Amino acid sequence: MEQKVVSILDDKIKHIRSEKGEIYLVGPIQLPINLDGETAIFHWYCWLLCKEDLTDIEGIIHKLSSVNLAEMQQSSVLVYGDFEQADDAYIRMHSICHTGDIFGSKRCDCGFQLHQSLKMIVAHGTGALFYLANHEGRGIGLFSKAMAYLLQEQGFDTVEANLNLGFVDDARNYGDAIRVLRALREKPVKLITNNPKKLDALRSAGLELAGRIPLWGDVSEYNENYLQTKVNRSGHLLNGCPNQ
Repeated sequence: MEQKVVSILDDKIKHIRSEKGEIYLVGPIQLPINLDGETAIFHWYCWLLCKEDLTDIEGIIHKLSSVNLAEMQQSSVLVYGDFEQADDAYIRMHSICHTGDIFGSKRCDCGFQLHQSLKMIVAHGTGALFYLANHEGRGIGLFSKAMAYLLQEQGFDTVEANLNLGFVDDARNYGDAIRVLRALREKPVKLITNNPKKLDALRSAGLELAGRIPLWGDVSEYNENYLQTKVNRSGHLLNGCPNQ
């Protein structure tokens, strides 16, 4: 391996301990993002959970080149502004949603929340969006989510569909994302969410929250029942909800 490659990557990969293994965080990488015709410069990080403790950059590259990372899910962080030092910063813990984020599906509000969160972070001046790759369908995976959608088309709500497939209502875990957050910032944050479980996850980990920013919108005939189920069955907070 060329020494130049080692020198470039050596200080760009951070090692974070996790209960499930070792987290390797790579970044920051400058990422210009189009937000409604305007370009905002974010700094992108990606992290990978491994069972092995790889002690140096050459060991990390050798190991990762021998496995098929394309078949493994890796999460990301988009950081904007002086996230480490700013006194007031927004964060969003955003669960991956192929149908909403990528395809623009109106059956949920995920695509809207992703786009709106980035806009809110830029307008605020600093913050970070955590894009959590193993959270599809509230943690049940894409294939199971497709089956849940079939049940929803026959009258089951989101919670009923998940339960009837043998899952809990919400199987998501935020432990690794919180560890990455701690590696990037020590000061309090404001969480962009309607979900009290996300607030509880951060508080249970001992993080200091400076507040909560509600995020409701993009209500349509296609997702109205879905949004009401969030409130009525999953306990999402009504503050800011257009139908409260």
